[in-house]
Amino acid sequence: MSAVKNTSKAAHQITVGHTPDMDDAFMFYAIAKGLVPMDGLKVKHVIEDIQALNKRAAKGELDVTAISAASYPQVCDKYAILSVGSSVGRNYGPLVIAKTEKRLMDLIGRRIAIPGAHTTATLLLKLALPGFEPVEMPFSDVPQAVLDGKVDAGLVIHEWQLTYGDSGLVPLLDLGAWWQQQTRLPIPLGLNMVKKSLGHAMGVRLATILFQSIQYANEHIDDAMAYAMQYGRGTDVVRSKQFVGMYVNEDTLYFPEPCREALRQLYSRAFEAKLIPSIPSLDIIEPAL
Repeated sequence: MSAVKNTSKAAHQITVGHTPDMDDAFMFYAIAKGLVPMDGLKVKHVIEDIQALNKRAAKGELDVTAISAASYPQVCDKYAILSVGSSVGRNYGPLVIAKTEKRLMDLIGRRIAIPGAHTTATLLLKLALPGFEPVEMPFSDVPQAVLDGKVDAGLVIHEWQLTYGDSGLVPLLDLGAWWQQQTRLPIPLGLNMVKKSLGHAMGVRLATILFQSIQYANEHIDDAMAYAMQYGRGTDVVRSKQFVGMYVNEDTLYFPEPCREALRQLYSRAFEAKLIPSIPSLDIIEPAL
């Protein structure tokens, strides 16, 4: 792995927001532990759930932050996309779950728990099932709300995509598979952003550091997984590795053209459905490799 040259004489602090989830923790492990060259930068980590980070990004509070891909149209004036660190599903993604089997169309007009109004999961569900009643709550509360009958169904993200069956819940729709059927494209669920006011050169530096951090984690999987599992909320080792493998992959490192086209189609379809006010252009910053 090539080191980044230190072009800064004094440490410059950067605020970095990411979620308390295993895939993000895996990606940021080497940065958090000081295991990659930091190019004279000092990182302050802000670890919050994705909906909280979406709200922070709307206010421009953090220098670098994970956001839901669905939130990019709201923040594209303030942030550019890093081509490194995206969470992309290929024929899998957020799930609609319920207590019993039912037809998806039976949920029109029904209450569905969602993990945030501006999450990509919610945007996809609005595209797939117009007319349901969203009930916003923390993502970790969604399965219990379904079990308790407070909602008719729930939209689950993160490790709940693998563990919902442990509670006897059943899947009704995989939105990643639905998107693949609609478009023949992967679905970028989460993006990493950098504040435009930092300048392009700083964006490249930060993209490079994150690329190296992910590479380091891939080369030291056992150590990186041990760190990531602190954020697994009790998920077992096998499913933890499965989950991280689903969302930290080649797409995460390189964000290839099919992922970029998927973003364009996501925003085009959302605009046509009157779910976003305009279609943003993609401002993407690449690492120096």
